[in-house]
Amino acid sequence: MQDKNKELDQQLKELAEYESALTSVQRFAADPERFKRLSCTLGDNWLFDFSKQSISPQALSLLCDWARSQRLEPQITQLFSDNQLNNTEKRAVLHTALRMPANAHLEHNGKNVIPDVQRVLSQMRNFCAQVHSGQWRGITGKPISHIVNIGIGGSDLGPAMVVRALRAYQQQSVQVQFVSNMDGADLTAVLAGLDPEQTLFIVSSKTFTTAETLTNALSAKRWLLERLSDGEETESQTVSHHFVAVTSNVSAAVNFGVAPDNCFEFWDWVGGRFSLWSAVGLSIALAIGFEQFEQLLQGAYLADCHLRDTPLEQNVPVLMALFTHWNSRYLNLNTEAIFPYSQDMALFADYLQQLGMESNGKSVDRQGEKITEPTCPLMWGAVGSNGQHAFFQLFHQGSHVIAADFIGFVQPNDDFPEHQTKLLANLFAQTAALAFGRSRSQVEAELSAQGLTVAEIAELAPYMVMDGNRPSTTLLCKRITPYSLGTLLALYEHKTAILGMLWNINSFDQWGVELGKKLAIPIAKELATGIPSHQHDASTNGLIDQACAWAKR
Repeated sequence: MQDKNKELDQQLKELAEYESALTSVQRFAADPERFKRLSCTLGDNWLFDFSKQSISPQALSLLCDWARSQRLEPQITQLFSDNQLNNTEKRAVLHTALRMPANAHLEHNGKNVIPDVQRVLSQMRNFCAQVHSGQWRGITGKPISHIVNIGIGGSDLGPAMVVRALRAYQQQSVQVQFVSNMDGADLTAVLAGLDPEQTLFIVSSKTFTTAETLTNALSAKRWLLERLSDGEETESQTVSHHFVAVTSNVSAAVNFGVAPDNCFEFWDWVGGRFSLWSAVGLSIALAIGFEQFEQLLQGAYLADCHLRDTPLEQNVPVLMALFTHWNSRYLNLNTEAIFPYSQDMALFADYLQQLGMESNGKSVDRQGEKITEPTCPLMWGAVGSNGQHAFFQLFHQGSHVIAADFIGFVQPNDDFPEHQTKLLANLFAQTAALAFGRSRSQVEAELSAQGLTVAEIAELAPYMVMDGNRPSTTLLCKRITPYSLGTLLALYEHKTAILGMLWNINSFDQWGVELGKKLAIPIAKELATGIPSHQHDASTNGLIDQACAWAKR
């Protein structure tokens, strides 16, 4: 199998040399059916156009053969059964269980996990009903009108992104906001103007030890008690009316002051950046209603079934992963951008940055060996059409070639349909311009038609030529709904996991995040006391000295 793998890799390298010499104009001219061959649909809501990628159907077929030589298909099967895909932490990876139907069966350590998932979903459903109906009240008897989710990373980025993306579906009775940054400005800005009598805090932390989350939670607790508590005898009651916890460490949440009945459990087989489908999504369910949250889960389940049951050649998340691998490994494109043409999707690129780069930003394989080939590309993005007026100049004419995903929605969720028409037109036009560019002869013809002289054309033409051949994928959706968004998010989750499988890395740990957090603990003590230890490197010692000096002034 290893020999077959190397043979296919060498064939792909040789094919890439030929492919990279072709232009998009040539590809489409040679194959009038290219769009049909390299596009597919999923359900009733999604169309995926891969035809503007710099690849031929022959190369794509070879990539699928290579994926099989990497044993991709049995690894995909593992996502839907008991596994230990997170080998370094000796944990299962079973987030797909969170969106399975109630009658499904998925065993972990000899126990079907689905009943526990359904139990927590029922708890979430009942809690949402209490809050939305006004039955859940604060300590002074007033109903809840504002909800603040306190978390960071996977306990913030996913839920915050979904709540913003589904703005059109938000409940009128409550407003949901998010605090993640340890910078006090974040918490201050959210608390400003809130009525503590009508505010509920969700502390979302898998371990309930995350420094940023606990720092914000303790400050929020102090803010609340200063305004509502008459003394120690009422503190526990006040906290129980205004704080709930989402965690796998219930005892720590109870020690914080959250009532046991107000703790929403999730499990160590749910990774943080794959957790919005669990109780971590409580803020989502409160924002859009539990029935819509169920639609989000069902949309994700559609993507799960598609991944599990579809041959590689027509499998959308597999194709998404293979194009990323092709671009980075064979075309040396190590940057990937994401452009949703939707203001409601403004946080989507931030969400994908964590999902992709925290998962696959690795240079050691599952056997602990150093990897010499590129793995995760740099990921970034912004909403269209704002990005067109910020950095698309570099896209079109810069020296860097960047692969991109463009995401568009046909039907608007607002009362300005003419805006949506223009927005979609810009999306389609940008992908066409990036792919096909504008040749010297085209520029000269345009300038001549404008009446410029031969000398004027010769002077101006070089600045207006665009090489094209910037690869992109277009994901076109009928409309943003909880269901269609659930499908999209699950597809990107699967793409991320598949890339880890193809590259033989663990996509589900994040040891690189831990070192800086560990080093910060003694430094924080020195800054708090104003007494530097001078036990660090020269640069860090100098920074601490200056910070302590300025803090005293």
